[in-house]
Formats: sequence, structure tokens, C-alpha cells
Amino acid sequence: MSDSTQTGPMLAADGTPLKKSLNRALRMQKIRALALITPLLAFVLLTFIIPIGQMLFRSVENDIVANTLPKTVIALQDWDAASGEAPDEAVYAALAADLYVASNAKTHTRVGSRLNYETPGISSLFRKAGRKAKKWDVEKDGPYKEKFIDIAKGWSDPNVWRTIQTYSPKYTNGYFLNAADMQKGPDGAEIRPENERIYFTLFKRTLIMSLAITAACIALAYPVAWLLANLPSSKANLLMILVLLPFWTSLLVRTSAWKVMLQQQGVINDVLVWIGLVADDTRLVMINNQAGTIIAMTHILLPFMILPMYSVMQTIQPTYLRAAKSMGATNWTAFWRVYFPLSVPGIGAGSILVFILAIGYYITPELVGGTKGVFISNRIAFHISTSLNWGLAAALGTILLAVVLILYWAYDKIVGIDNVKLG
Repeated sequence: MSDSTQTGPMLAADGTPLKKSLNRALRMQKIRALALITPLLAFVLLTFIIPIGQMLFRSVENDIVANTLPKTVIALQDWDAASGEAPDEAVYAALAADLYVASNAKTHTRVGSRLNYETPGISSLFRKAGRKAKKWDVEKDGPYKEKFIDIAKGWSDPNVWRTIQTYSPKYTNGYFLNAADMQKGPDGAEIRPENERIYFTLFKRTLIMSLAITAACIALAYPVAWLLANLPSSKANLLMILVLLPFWTSLLVRTSAWKVMLQQQGVINDVLVWIGLVADDTRLVMINNQAGTIIAMTHILLPFMILPMYSVMQTIQPTYLRAAKSMGATNWTAFWRVYFPLSVPGIGAGSILVFILAIGYYITPELVGGTKGVFISNRIAFHISTSLNWGLAAALGTILLAVVLILYWAYDKIVGIDNVKLG
């Protein structure tokens, strides 16, 4: 018999080259895997990526002025805003033509509302002029400068025209400037008057109070999680029910309960007076301030700290502590040198979870915070639902998102996100 050597490519059972068959099989596996995760990807895209993208776009979008007043925007290009005088007749004629179209389309109030965010009072100017412009014959009823000034003297104010000119581009950084307590001036960005600077204070308060809430949750959750991890299963399960009980109660109900308890005539003050720690005429003020917000939110977010800690502590073997003690370590040394380092991943996971939840909360601060305990999220909610200044709300939300990402990056550099565990 003679040995035979195969010189061609190796073949699969169906006669195709083995390499080609393997590549086809791997490709089919990837397609099946992609098909399995496609619903999740679509859900994340629709509920997370697209809304964030829309928020980022709204924070710079400003096409309403250019689309509603196209002729006025072109006519204002030759006007010198630094002259201190109102523009000439050509600009007023262009505004009359634009308002005639806009008032019939009922869009003039929208541009007035947009510019009113920058200069209060402009909205009323556009409403008054729109009612008159609807009846004008723009070909014959000129000149218009005196007509506009007769409707409202504000049309002779150069600041009104400067605002229209400044916010005529389709994209603007004005919302971000407002969110940073700044504004567009004749010479560029400038700081707002001191009595109008609120957002820096709100951002600083939000960060400080969120860190305080996170620290309070760590201090309260650690002993509870340790107890849960070291008790027998029957007792630990009963205690776990008590930890999870707040999840079965409405957030609004829990917050309202704290509002009742924290009042000067509430349960906590009554108990303190009854046991003699506080005099009846010096009851503690714990509502409508930062203290009330921290107390209520610590209670609400405490389970989110306990559960990650508990899941990590469950994996720490008791033999580690016994080994440390057998080598001469005291109870404190064994805990601090052995147990605590092993529980740090749970602290990290709980801290990230609680901090991110706290920094975006607005229901609890709104109900118990008053004017001194509200967060930046409350201002965002105000601009979305009340003032309808969605551009400024989007800018504030974008800054808040950037702050969270920066803090997350700093945490990763200092602690390491790989050291964070949920169990």
C-alpha cells in the first residue's frame, strides 16, 4: 500500500471547503445573537439615545426667529446695534410683512414667547402688533415705523431690536449662557446681574446635598447590610422585608409623611419636646430647608445603598475574620484590615446608584425643600412644565449630564469602576 497526501483544501461533509463552512457558521451565530439583542437595542435607542440627542439639539436650536421673521432678520443685518437708535423704516416694513404672514398663521406669539425669555416684555409687543398687522395691507399701509411705535412704545427701544438681531441665527449658545448665569451682550458673553444669578447656586447646592445624602446613606446602610449578611437566614429574610417595604409604598405618600413628621408641630418635634430635649418655644425647623430634603431623601434612597452592600457582604466568608483573629488581630483590626476592604465594592456600587438618583430627584425636594432645599432638577421641571422654556431646560439637563459623566470619570480614575460590584 502507498501513502496518499491530500494537496487540496480540507472539505466539510457537504463538500464545501472547511474554512468557508466555519466562516458561514460563525456568521450565522453572530446573526442569531444580533437578532436576540435587537429588541433591547431598539428599546435603548428609542427611550435613551434619541431623547438625549433631542435634548442636546434643543439646547442649541433657535430657528423660530429666522423662520417666522425672515425678512426682518435680513433687514437687521445692516443695522448697527451699538448706535443706540432704533432701526430705519426698511426694518419696520420688513417686520410688518413678516407679522402679516405670522399673525394669519398664528405663529407670531411663539416667536414673541421665545424672545421674551431673553428680554421680558417682548411677548406683549408681538401680541399687540400681531392683532394690528393681521388687518394691514402691507403694500399700501406704510410707513410703518410710527404705526409700530403707536401700538407700543417698546418698538422704539433699541434693546428690543438688539434682542431680535442677537437671536436671529438658527443655532445659539444663549441657552447655555443663561444656564451659566451669563447672557449675550453687545460685546459678547457677559455675567448677569448678581440678583439674577441662580443656576450656579442651584448646581452647587445639588452636588453638595447629593454628596451629603450619599454619605448619610453609607453611614446608615453599612450596619444594616452587615446585620443582614451575618444573621441566620430566617431572621435575615424578615429584616429584608422591612428593608424592601418602602418600595411597596408610593413615593408621594412617603414624602408627604415626612412633610407631616418634620413640621414644627409634627411628630418628631412633639417627641423631642416630650422627652425634654427641646423646649416648646424652640422647636426645630426641619421643613422647607436643606435639612428636610436630606432627611427625607436619605430615607427614600437608603434601600438602594443597602442592597448592593448586602449582596457583596454575603460573599465575604466568615473564615477570613477567624483567620485574622487566629493570627493575633483584634476584632477592630480584623474588621478594618480584612472585612472592610472586601466590602468596598458594595459601597462603591451603592454610592454611584444613590448619588445619580439623588442628583436628578425633584419630587421630594419640591415638597419638603421649600426655597432653600430645591435641586437644579426642580428648575428643569419648572421650565418644561410652567415657563415652557424647553431650550433652557435642555441646556440645564445637558450640563447636569456632563457633570455626572465627569464625576463618574473621576470616580473611575480614583477608585476604579472595575472594583464596583453588585454581588
